[in-house]
Amino acid sequence: MIRRLTSRLYHDEGLSWRALRSGMWILAGFGGGQALRLVVNLALARLLFPSAFGTMALIMVLIQGLNNFSDVGTRPSVLRSPRGDDPDFLNTAWTIEIMRGVALWLACCAMAVPFARFYDAPELAPYLFVAGFGTVIHGLTPMRVLTAERHMSLRQVTKADLLSQVITSVMLVILAWITGSVWAMVVMLAIGGIVRILIILWMIPGHRDRLHWDRAAVHELTSFGKWIFPSTIMGFLIGQGDKAILGRYLSLTQLGLYNIGFFLASFPLMLGGAIVSRIMIPLYRESPPSAGRDEFDRVRRIRFALTGGIVFATLLVAFLGPWIVDLLYDDRYRESGIMITLIASVVVPQIILLGNDLPALAAGDSRGFFYLTAARAVLFLSCFWFGSHVAGLYGALIGQAVGNILSYPAVALLARRHKAWDPLHDGVFALIAAIGLSLILLPRLDQIRALTQVG
Repeated sequence: MIRRLTSRLYHDEGLSWRALRSGMWILAGFGGGQALRLVVNLALARLLFPSAFGTMALIMVLIQGLNNFSDVGTRPSVLRSPRGDDPDFLNTAWTIEIMRGVALWLACCAMAVPFARFYDAPELAPYLFVAGFGTVIHGLTPMRVLTAERHMSLRQVTKADLLSQVITSVMLVILAWITGSVWAMVVMLAIGGIVRILIILWMIPGHRDRLHWDRAAVHELTSFGKWIFPSTIMGFLIGQGDKAILGRYLSLTQLGLYNIGFFLASFPLMLGGAIVSRIMIPLYRESPPSAGRDEFDRVRRIRFALTGGIVFATLLVAFLGPWIVDLLYDDRYRESGIMITLIASVVVPQIILLGNDLPALAAGDSRGFFYLTAARAVLFLSCFWFGSHVAGLYGALIGQAVGNILSYPAVALLARRHKAWDPLHDGVFALIAAIGLSLILLPRLDQIRALTQVG
């Protein structure tokens, strides 16, 4: 029995087995990468200082914002398009990404000084001139990575990513030890991209990129991307809006403590997002829930398994948060412990909703995807800002949870349009989360209320 299952796991080309193999490789790659990131984070916490993490958080707000404000939807286009394996299509997509990377760097340079003045941190400007060049490097990433994702063939991609992370992590720690400065992290944003490209070219076989301009491919990319572009703007507001807002309410040291807490607390969410985005779009493309009961049940089983594991891991992190910080960090970072508990708690509703928007992307409904993302962004920002204004960090995080819950009708409406809404899945995990969070949070109410003094 075990031998037969092992054989099917490695060789069966059925959709479910390919999805399972892909999930295992993503889990190995993301888990290994995050474990490595944690080790590096611990080393940097001793070599640098809390405000360094706050500075990097603001740098990434601008760079990630520019990335999202210019996203033309290359990745989902390659994953779902019938031309996703056409060399002319891939070469055109690569050419567009290169042009976009250069434009992003120029925009970053233009905005560096105003951005630094807005946050009253003049040291940000020179950092941004250098860090922004990483967007040029990122634009050169070979398309063979997306081709492998398209076919759920992620073994070599995972190995390449892990190797590049090991090399760049070692280089980062050495630079931080030599300089004792934020410059180590800034410079590695560009150098790390170069290392990753070289390793991809060495380890992953496939399409050889070249500059090309196919009008039909451009039309398809831009037609699909015209709704992906504003969607990624809204996605940026959801993903980076918390740091952008808190940067005005907290000191760089406090923002650094929050950033460390967020990194540890959101690990299960980031892992879930990586698995769901890489597996579910190809799965929905090949086996849409609207095709019949068997297809719907297949998707339900996969989502139950994914959500169950991610919710359990998040509840565990929320419970262990203060002990994690006491074990791994020194007294300068102690405040991050209860932040881990609270941040992990408020992202649980977001975990339950993972994947509900992907049937729209798989079906080419980028407009519906945009409307949903916009609704989520408006609810998140308004609730997060109001909470931070009224009760500091404590109120901001409560506002984040409220915003996620209020977005559920819009999420369910889009999923239902594509016959992918699964109220049983959502209801079961909402109940599990409510019970688990009650047991974790109620004994710690005094510690949580103390966060109202932050900011």
